[in-house]
Amino acid sequence: MNNEQIIEQLKEIIRPYVLDQSALETLTETTDFINDLKINSANLVDVILDIEEKYSIVIDNESMERMINVAAAMDIIKTKLAEKS
Repeated sequence: MNNEQIIEQLKEIIRPYVLDQSALETLTETTDFINDLKINSANLVDVILDIEEKYSIVIDNESMERMINVAAAMDIIKTKLAEKS
């Protein structure tokens, strides 16, 4: 799975939680979930749970704390998927 595929899947996962939909359309690896997309911390937990469900992975607390932007989310998803295979 390449970066573009993961970004497209992340867009679909986070879409219901984003307050600034225009920012979602310009989402890149540097997009910050809280500052750019205006996702509150409670909804960020929902995003992480949705990511776990989508990819059938478990994201530990340390990884959750790092998951503040798209690049970190992609890195964590790739790492967890690699651990599974």
